Amino acid sequence: MSVAVEIKNFSFWYGTKQALTDISVAVQPKLITAFIGPSGCGKSTLLRSVNRMNDLIPKTRHAGDIELFDRSVYAPDTDVVALRRRIGMVFQRPNPFPKTIFDNVAYGPRMNALCAKRELADRVEDALRRAALWDEVADRLDDLGTGLSGGQQQRLCIARALANDPEILLLDEPCSALDPIATQHIEELLLQLKNEVTIVIVTHNLHQAARIADETAFFYLGELVEFGRSEDLFTRPQNPRTEAYVTGRFG
Repeated sequence: MSVAVEIKNFSFWYGTKQALTDISVAVQPKLITAFIGPSGCGKSTLLRSVNRMNDLIPKTRHAGDIELFDRSVYAPDTDVVALRRRIGMVFQRPNPFPKTIFDNVAYGPRMNALCAKRELADRVEDALRRAALWDEVADRLDDLGTGLSGGQQQRLCIARALANDPEILLLDEPCSALDPIATQHIEELLLQLKNEVTIVIVTHNLHQAARIADETAFFYLGELVEFGRSEDLFTRPQNPRTEAYVTGRFG
C-alpha cells in the first residue's frame, strides 16, 4: 500500500523566518501519527502544509515537497479545494458554524455536491455515528451546534470533517480546550476511526501521544529530531534531545 503522506526534504518560511528545516517523514495509512515538541517547534506549520492551509498566509514559501498517495500537493494542476476535501481538518478549539447540528454536518456535502439531496440525511447520520455523537443528538438535530458542550462540539467538528469522506484527518491540538472526560471520548473515537482514515495529530500532551499514536515524530526548533514507533520513542529514544523532552527535563 502507498504511503499516505510523504514529506520530502520540506522547509518552510514565514517571510524571512524559517519555521521548518529539511523535514522528511512518511505517514503510513490507517495509523495514528503524532507530532510532538515544544511550542513554536513547527509541528502545526507542518500539519497545515499538508492541506496547504498555509497558502492563506501572506509572504510564506516552502522548499521540498509533500505527496498525498504518491502525488504532490504542490503540483501545478492541484485543485486546492478538492485537496482539502480529501484532507479533513480539526482545530484546537471547537469551531462549529452558527448553524443547526444537521446543517453543520451537511455543509460540506452540500457545498461539494457529494450526494443527492435525498441522501443527505443518511450521510449526516453516518458522519455523526462515526463521530460517536449520534446517540446524544439524534433528537435535536435542529438545535444550534454552538449549544453543545465543548467535547460534543469537537466531535461535531470531527463529524463535519468526516461527512466529506476524507482520506486523511488532521487534528491540531484537538483536546487542549477539553476536560479529561471529553478528552477520553475523543481519544477513543480516534482509535476507532483509524480503521477507516489516516490520522495525524499535533499534541502537547505526551501521555496522549503515547496512548493513541502508532508512530510519533518529535520536533525541536523546526527540525525533526526523531521519528518512529511510539512505543520505542517513549521508552527507548535514540536521540538525547528526545529523551530529555519525553522525560520532562526540557520543553
